[in-house]
Amino acid sequence: MRVSSLDRALAALACLAGLLGVALSAAAAHIPGADSLKTAAQFLLFHAPAILGLTGLGRLGLARPALARGASGLLVLGLLLFCGDLSVRTWLQQPLFPMAAPIGGFALMGGWLLGAIGALIPARRQPHHAG
Repeated sequence: MRVSSLDRALAALACLAGLLGVALSAAAAHIPGADSLKTAAQFLLFHAPAILGLTGLGRLGLARPALARGASGLLVLGLLLFCGDLSVRTWLQQPLFPMAAPIGGFALMGGWLLGAIGALIPARRQPHHAG
């Protein structure tokens, strides 16, 4: 079974989210009052395995692959906006752009909802070919 380049990209982005979560956790431990960085780190660390899981569920046929990929994509987008905004606010004392964090939060919620829908809608059966 061939792995799509989108699945590979999502898996790589999930691992990058985990790496950034660890890095932000370390940074937050050394910056007094960096509660926003702690929150961003937690979000990255919580969602990295979720993205990996959604990608895997789609590949295994336990979730509709297109919906699992869409859910993973929304989680990545949400992390970029939400965690990016929290991080930029901490280091540059200004927002990423107006409403970046709330938009990111809604994208994260949308990703979880789409993941649930993808898990509830059975994957299409591939015709079995002998030979």
